[in-house]
Amino acid sequence: MTRCIVLGRFQPFHLGHARLVEAAVNHADGDEVVVAIGSAQAGWEANNPWTAEERQAMVEAWANSTGTNVTVVCIEDINDPPNWVEHAATTHGDGRLVTSDGPTAELYRAAGWEVHDVALSERETLEGWRVRQSVRMLSTVMDDEAARTVLAASVPEAVIEWLIENDAMFRCSTFESGVHAG
Repeated sequence: MTRCIVLGRFQPFHLGHARLVEAAVNHADGDEVVVAIGSAQAGWEANNPWTAEERQAMVEAWANSTGTNVTVVCIEDINDPPNWVEHAATTHGDGRLVTSDGPTAELYRAAGWEVHDVALSERETLEGWRVRQSVRMLSTVMDDEAARTVLAASVPEAVIEWLIENDAMFRCSTFESGVHAG
């Protein structure tokens, strides 16, 4: 058994993230899986529209809908890559990192961590900035069925319902225009 850590901003939690957490659950073989939400201090801005608490609620909505047992923690950025792993580990604890992000994998390996690499899947569809742009477009439509239909290709159903029930898409229409990669 191996305790696994999945790290991300989850802005929002999308199907790529769900697949990564599922890979961690399989790899953990019954041990704990920790979903570590980074950039916990960020929220209500174009690249980070949702607060850490909202992102945690999205992850938990998905986990509850799928019967996936995870522990969710939130980590503030320190903007200091050489010290990031030590800083993050004080919150997410020890274990094995499960990731599809090359730079994060290398950062953790350099700090002596075991890393389980997961191949990216549908990257052209499941990039956070693309999902945020879809939400932004939908935030002006105000049609729940349209949101369900469009987002179903990239966002788990439970997260779509959370976004709708919490009126968490509208704010995206208030941010400056343009594509925000990252």
